[in-house]
Amino acid sequence: MEQKVLQRKVNYIAPTLNTETESETAYRQIRVAAYCRVSTQMEEQLNSYEVQVKHYTDKINSEPKWSFAGIYADKGISGTSAKKRDEFMKMIRACKRHKIDMIITKSISRFSRNTLDCLKYIRILKELNVDVFFEEQGLHSKDAGAEFYITIYGSIAQSEAENISANVRWGKQQSAKEGKVAFSYNSFLEYKKGADGKPEIVEDEAKIIREIYDKYLEGDSIRKIADYLNDNQIKTPTGKKVWYYGTVKSILSNEKYKGDALINKTYVIDCISKKVKRNDGERAQYYVENNHPAIISPEKFNRVQEEMARRSSKKKVKQVGTKTELGKYSSKYALSELLICGECHTTYRRCTWTTKDGNKKIVWRCISRLDYGKKYCHHSPSVEESALQNAIVQAVQNNIGKCSEVLKKLKQHIRIGLSGEETEDKTIDIQIEIARLDKEYADLLNRITSDMENAEALESQLEEIVLKKYSLQKELQIYENSSNRQANTKTRLDEIFQIIEGLKNHPMEFNDVIIRQIIDCVIVESKEKIKVVFVGGYEVEQRLCSD
Repeated sequence: MEQKVLQRKVNYIAPTLNTETESETAYRQIRVAAYCRVSTQMEEQLNSYEVQVKHYTDKINSEPKWSFAGIYADKGISGTSAKKRDEFMKMIRACKRHKIDMIITKSISRFSRNTLDCLKYIRILKELNVDVFFEEQGLHSKDAGAEFYITIYGSIAQSEAENISANVRWGKQQSAKEGKVAFSYNSFLEYKKGADGKPEIVEDEAKIIREIYDKYLEGDSIRKIADYLNDNQIKTPTGKKVWYYGTVKSILSNEKYKGDALINKTYVIDCISKKVKRNDGERAQYYVENNHPAIISPEKFNRVQEEMARRSSKKKVKQVGTKTELGKYSSKYALSELLICGECHTTYRRCTWTTKDGNKKIVWRCISRLDYGKKYCHHSPSVEESALQNAIVQAVQNNIGKCSEVLKKLKQHIRIGLSGEETEDKTIDIQIEIARLDKEYADLLNRITSDMENAEALESQLEEIVLKKYSLQKELQIYENSSNRQANTKTRLDEIFQIIEGLKNHPMEFNDVIIRQIIDCVIVESKEKIKVVFVGGYEVEQRLCSD
C-alpha cells in the first residue's frame, strides 16, 4: 500500500498584546537614581562630590519622563571593592526591591575599578531589568554589545587603580626610608598629637601602660592583667570597655611604648582584594630608634620580651586527671614554677588533701609522683605549704647580706663587660665596613647601567658584596644582643638589689611577688631539707620544720 506524503506547513501565531502592561509603560515615569563616588577625602575631591550630587539631582528632576529615585554617593572610598561601598550596596538592594529602573553614573571608573565586580553587578542589574547609563562613555548597559565595551573600559579603570596603588606604595617606601613614622593616635590613648605635630605622652593614660608592664614583671599572667583592667573599668587603647588577651599582649610587645617604631609591620597584597598580610620578611622593614618620647624604658621593655619568651618556652608537663598542663606558666602561685623535685627534677604541684578528721590541708607534690607513682620518682616527699613558705622566708632573712654581696660582684662583672673596649672597637669597625660596602654596591650599580657588556661579571661582584654585608650584619647583631642582655641583666640586678636592701632588718612574710624577683628556684632534697637558689647563683640549704 502506498504511503501518503504529508506536506509540511508552518502556522504563524501572533504575539498576545498586553494592553495593560503597554499602557503602564507608556505613561509611567522611569525611576532614575544616580551613583557618584570620590576616592579621597581631599578638599577638591569633596567639592567634586558636592558638585556631582547637585548635577544629578538637577538632571533627573529636569527630565519630564523621569522621576527622582535618589542619589547614592560614597565619599573617600576606593572603587576596587563593592562590598566596602555602603551606598553602592544600598543602591543594589533598592534595585532588587524594584525601586529603580535606571542608574546614571559619570563613568565606568566611578561605577567600579574592579573589572570582575563591574561585570558582576551589570549582569545582576540586567536580570532585574535595570539599565545603567555611563555618561562619559555614552553607553547604556542594555545596548547590544555593551558588555564588551564595559569590559574594556573596566580593565582600563582597574589598571589605573593598580598604577595608583603602585605609586602610593612607592611613596610609602620612600617615606619609610627617611624614617617617617605614621602614628595612629586612635590606637594609642597614651599619646596625643603635640603642637609641633609630634607625639606627646598623656601622663594620666601612660600610668596604665606602666602598670601593665610592672604587673607582668611581678608575675601576673596576661589573662590576669586583662581581668584586673576590666574589673577597674579601664578603657582599652581604642576606647572599648572590654580588655582581651590579645589587647594586653600587643601592648606588652609594641615597641612604640619604648619610643621606637618598626615601619612596614604589615602590607597590602594587592589593591583589589585589599588583603593585609603580616610582613615576615617579604618586604623591607625599617626600625626607627628614639622616634618619640618613651613611656617604658628600653631595659624594662627588653625584660618583658625575655619574660614572654621564657614563659612561652616552658616545658609542658601534664598531670593525669587534670584539665590543664602543668609547666605552662602559672601566675597564681610563685612556687608553681620555682619548686623542683631534687630526685627527678620535675616541678611540684599544689594539692588540697583531706585529712582523716575531715580537715583540709595544702601540700605540694612532685607531678611525676602524682602521675606515675614510684615508677620514675621513688623518694620525693609531699611538703606542707606552710612549712615550705616558712623555710623559704627564713632562708631569705638569714642570707640577705650574702645575697647582696653576690649581686654586687655580678654587677661589677657586668659593668666591666659593658665597658670593654674590644667589643666597642669591633662594633665600630663592622659599621664602617658595612658603610664602605654600601658605597661599593652603589658604584657597581651605576657601572652596570653604563657598561652592559660586562654586566654579568659585575652582577657576580654585587652578589659577593651582598653576602659580605649580610655576614657583617649578623656579626654586628650578635654584639648588640650581647650588650643588650648585659644591660638588661644589670638593670634587673639593680632592682633586685633594692628589694633585698629593703628587706634587711625588716620582718618578712611570704610574698609571691618578692619571691619571684629574688629566687631562681627551690629544690626539695628530702622531707627535712630544701635548697634555695637565689638570683645570681647563691645557694643555701634550709631545714623544713612543721608548724
